[in-house]
Amino acid sequence: MITIRKSNDRGHANHGWLKSFHTFSFTNYFDPEHMSFGPLRVINEDWVAGGSGFPTHPHRDMEILTWVVEGELRHRDSMGYSETLKPGEMQRITAGRGITHSEFNESPNETVHLLQIWVTPRERGLEPSYEQKAFSPESRQNQLALLASPTSTDGARAGVGTVTSAAGATDNCRTLTAGSWRTA
Repeated sequence: MITIRKSNDRGHANHGWLKSFHTFSFTNYFDPEHMSFGPLRVINEDWVAGGSGFPTHPHRDMEILTWVVEGELRHRDSMGYSETLKPGEMQRITAGRGITHSEFNESPNETVHLLQIWVTPRERGLEPSYEQKAFSPESRQNQLALLASPTSTDGARAGVGTVTSAAGATDNCRTLTAGSWRTA
């Protein structure tokens, strides 16, 4: 059975610098009917104001996927990575045994619109790692793409929980397709 949950039915938070919609219970939003979907734990849609962001904070035993819809998001972490995530790029972090990282909108005036997805991994205590993958605008038109999978298929990130993720329209009814992952 498919259950439709409309966007406005999600949890919502407005912190001034951050506007966020939560598909599942997250921080101050608690809904016992929407805790997770299998290993899929978080799907947050965020808007981060210019000159703002998430200060350094820890994660452990979680796969974190980030897709920027508009704007740019600066990532820095305890593994030594410092990357800027742009529209058309997917970031994957395996938090594993533990990492710290920050995410910041370095633009003084532009808002960053992003999706962040957390998946509980099949194994705890994995080696932390980071990957970033670019998808060309041409490759995102009129098709679905495998973005994350428990096995490596079509260039998708392998070993992410037990969920297979495909992306649909994210901007002007365009879709994502698979390309090759690059390790930053």
